[in-house]
Amino acid sequence: MQTAFMDTQTSDPFLTVLPRDRFLVELADREAIRDCLYRYCRGIDRCDADLLRSAYWPDGLDSHAVPGKPPLNAYDFIGRVMPKLEMMQRTQHQITNSLIRIDGDNANVESYFWAVHQEHRDGELQDVHAAGRYLDRFTKRNGEWRIAHRHVLIDWFRVGEKSSDWSQGMFGKPSEGGDRFGRDFSGSFFAAGSAARS
Repeated sequence: MQTAFMDTQTSDPFLTVLPRDRFLVELADREAIRDCLYRYCRGIDRCDADLLRSAYWPDGLDSHAVPGKPPLNAYDFIGRVMPKLEMMQRTQHQITNSLIRIDGDNANVESYFWAVHQEHRDGELQDVHAAGRYLDRFTKRNGEWRIAHRHVLIDWFRVGEKSSDWSQGMFGKPSEGGDRFGRDFSGSFFAAGSAARS
């Protein structure tokens, strides 16, 4: 069933309402695409370049919210962003709404995101908030979905909020936080679960 209000001036792929049977047929592909989106976020937040590369095809492109510049090869983008991430105290990227439209081995995907970056600015630790959208063209090759081209739009941001004192914790007690570069607790947690099942 198609919506009756398709604007002929724009070919918005998200105006089409998909029937239930099509969603069921596409379910595995949709989950594979979502998994790829989440790998990207985890790769950024854990500073894991290999995990980041697993979200893009080697010939993939990334236009990361820098107007007027041509897109970079995705692996070159990862090489450039890793040193910047390493200088930050921590980051948190979350995917919220995702619209996915699959056409054979190609998909248009628009995902809203919310990201917080904690970094040193003006002699103090500050939080930088960003909200926006990942506009992705995915392709499926040999049964695997990855990003072929990403364009990032920043719809809202806030800079300069002083970070909370982590030594005091959220409720007056130190909190267990995440870490990066392979030191995050999740690595040993999931490894212990795998070892217990072996």
